[in-house]
Amino acid sequence: MKAQVETLLTDALVERPDLFLINWEINNENHIKIIIDGDQGVRVQDCIDISRAVEHNLDREAWDFSIEVLSAGVTEPLTMARQYKKNIGRWLKVKLEDQEVEGELTSIGDQAFTLSYQVREKKPVGKGYVKIQKEQEIAFDAVIRATVMIKF
Repeated sequence: MKAQVETLLTDALVERPDLFLINWEINNENHIKIIIDGDQGVRVQDCIDISRAVEHNLDREAWDFSIEVLSAGVTEPLTMARQYKKNIGRWLKVKLEDQEVEGELTSIGDQAFTLSYQVREKKPVGKGYVKIQKEQEIAFDAVIRATVMIKF
């Protein structure tokens, strides 16, 4: 069943190039869980379409199964470069091996992305602090966890 679901899921996503797969699994009770994302977000209808593309092509006589198609929630970590691209302009919290950085995602490349943020540093002359705008390029493979921050 797993190979058939994988084929059906791949075919369904080929038909919808604006959507992409984050993760999928089948548990011991044949519950199929599919998590998708989209370049312009994911609508309920998108989840229904993917669900139908898989469910209507599986034989219920052969397998007793349930299916759930979800969009990647805002609290879920970013796992693919394509997710970073759709979040340009948003604030991210990025955990690296030796530090944690929060900043606005300003650009994305093939191997890395750039965060922009402000820090307070001591004035070079005199007392007090001054805000300095900084940018940090972060390689995708250096990221342990990156999440979109909801700012109010």
